[in-house]
Amino acid sequence: MTGTRGKSLTLGALVAFSLLILSAPTLVVLGASFTGGNIIAFPPDGFSLQWYAKVAGASDLRRAFGRSLWVAFVCTLIAIPAGTLAGLALAKYRVRFANLFQVYLLLPFTIPLIGSGIGLMLVFGEAGVLGSLWPVGLAACVINLPFMIWAVTASAGALDPDLELAAANCGAPPLQTFLLVTLPAVLPGVITGSLLMFILALNEFLVSLLLVDARIVTLPVQIYNSIRSIITPDLAAVSVIFIACAAAAILLLDRLVGLDIFLKSK
Repeated sequence: MTGTRGKSLTLGALVAFSLLILSAPTLVVLGASFTGGNIIAFPPDGFSLQWYAKVAGASDLRRAFGRSLWVAFVCTLIAIPAGTLAGLALAKYRVRFANLFQVYLLLPFTIPLIGSGIGLMLVFGEAGVLGSLWPVGLAACVINLPFMIWAVTASAGALDPDLELAAANCGAPPLQTFLLVTLPAVLPGVITGSLLMFILALNEFLVSLLLVDARIVTLPVQIYNSIRSIITPDLAAVSVIFIACAAAAILLLDRLVGLDIFLKSK
């Protein structure tokens, strides 16, 4: 009994320490955003909402945030059909060159992002589309699409093939079977992947830095350009807004499909 209690205490202490380490940067940024001073400090120098008011009144930050939202929208719009169909194909059919697809699904973890960004910059440069926002969304989709495919594949793996066979036996054409049987069954994975793609594109920095110019910078690039001169508390406030967006997406995901679907997709 004593040994079991000791193991529980040790495990609890390790979990608490891990949570503290993981959340420490967020807590520091959160505290610094409410400082009453003129420089980032933790613990904060007093309490003030002045930096959030400054962010709300900064037209350049608002425009940059709007561009980031547009990039995330374009990325998600492309990822939904592409990732859904690819995930279903990998889960339901014996696809030729399946091993190559498995390698592709590992690319976000194996290829340096700078390499992918330079390659996309050269491709879009040859196509003459640099200087627009939609290529940034397309690039974010290309790089992060494996996450969408994983989410759909996880849901498709739980799909009972007898349901599709029953629909076909009842005379439903393939398209109707897909829309009324297959798609609703994998909808949790589609929602999970869509929200994940949206957040990843919203926070995309390196690819955006390579593909945009000074006229159409996204918010991560705008923050980077600002901290090259001086780091002020308003940048901490912007970071908190990004954290709030991610937290809102996680809460929405939990309400719509449950976090267990997301964890299974990993």
